Amino acid sequence: MKFPISWLRDFISLPVDVTADQVAEALLRQGLEVESVSHLGEDLVGPVVVARVLTVEVLTEFKKPIRWVSVDAGEGEPRWMICGAQNFLPGDLVVVVKPGAVLPGGFAITARETYGHTSNGMVCSTKELGLGEDHSGILVLPEGSAQVGDDAIALLNLKDSVIDLAVTPDRGYALSMRGIAREVATAFNLDFVDPVNKYELTNLATSIPAAIEDPSGADRLVLSSVTGWDPSSPSPVWMQNRLALCGMRSISLAVDVTNYVMLELGQPLHAFDAEKITGTLRVRRAQDGESLETLDHVKRSLIGDDLLIADDNGPLALAGTMGGLASEISENTNSILLEAAHFIPAVVGRMSRRHKLSSEASRRLERGVDHELPRYASARAIQLLCQFGGGVHVTSIDIDRRTPTPVIEIDPSYPSRLVGFSYSAQTVAQHLRAVGCVVEEG
Repeated sequence: MKFPISWLRDFISLPVDVTADQVAEALLRQGLEVESVSHLGEDLVGPVVVARVLTVEVLTEFKKPIRWVSVDAGEGEPRWMICGAQNFLPGDLVVVVKPGAVLPGGFAITARETYGHTSNGMVCSTKELGLGEDHSGILVLPEGSAQVGDDAIALLNLKDSVIDLAVTPDRGYALSMRGIAREVATAFNLDFVDPVNKYELTNLATSIPAAIEDPSGADRLVLSSVTGWDPSSPSPVWMQNRLALCGMRSISLAVDVTNYVMLELGQPLHAFDAEKITGTLRVRRAQDGESLETLDHVKRSLIGDDLLIADDNGPLALAGTMGGLASEISENTNSILLEAAHFIPAVVGRMSRRHKLSSEASRRLERGVDHELPRYASARAIQLLCQFGGGVHVTSIDIDRRTPTPVIEIDPSYPSRLVGFSYSAQTVAQHLRAVGCVVEEG
């Protein structure tokens, strides 16, 4: 689990002089495994600015496609440069590095003669800016996200520190910013306000036809209907940036929102095109002989132990693992059915291994996810989808088949006997509350 320190600071009041290396040391003391600490942008030197593409001329006399591009970088006169990428058009907002700048890795930018022209800078990809590994094309910013000439270093938070955790099976909560922030707050004796308290699922009804047909595979299912959603709406820059720093690629607003909330709170979600669902949506076991083509374009033969999300026409998704191609969100989708569920960890783990399909969702669910999260994560995802996609939350349904949460009684003197150090009952209760327990003293 990769996470930027800048995002961690949104959750807790970490003192400004606390460094990423100190946070990593604290997490080690808490029993978490730290793979690495990366300091992004240490060698990055501007100017790196937002620019608007003015013209694109394709140079055809070379063996590979080359473009002669002019941009408005807020200087009064166009700036010209050579670029090999093909994924941008006149009018797009891009990130430009001017001569004199130094990109991550010590790559100095100069005005240079190339392909018969003087290239006076460079249009950048995500990888060249140090935001991730994607170098398949130029980073195109959403319209309205910035002004021409803006400092892209500040806009994209190109100077940050990222900690990478190796999360063991017993610490699945650390695959979320919520869980990590709680651990860091405990380590530094800081207050932690659970972010889920800000989100409340509204418009609850029974108008969405749904059922959990196999409670041995799932004991909670939350479905939410969002209509009037604009599929062309871009993800905000800050969301794309955080996804990139966590090692995930921005795909579309609907997918980005579900991934973002998963990283934020720890609950996997899936967005279906509601128009592609027929009848009742069910959580059930597969029937021998059924098949499903998943989002990775692999047609998978199913067996009776596989847990599915299905409708009246058949399988739609491998529950908690990967969605199906037939019901995925497309550029024409304007009605979304959002799913968040608590699937039984062992069921997801077996299915993931059988299909050799380990996903970000299955990694979390097979380690165990808080039963309460589906409701809160749904509310958070709905908030983001409606805010940035213009949708309207119509209704939600919460099917809860959980057994009652067990009450654990503990002798307050037990921790003292275990470790040989005296703790008062009040101290024991305080530390239990700090890690999220509801404690009743008496």
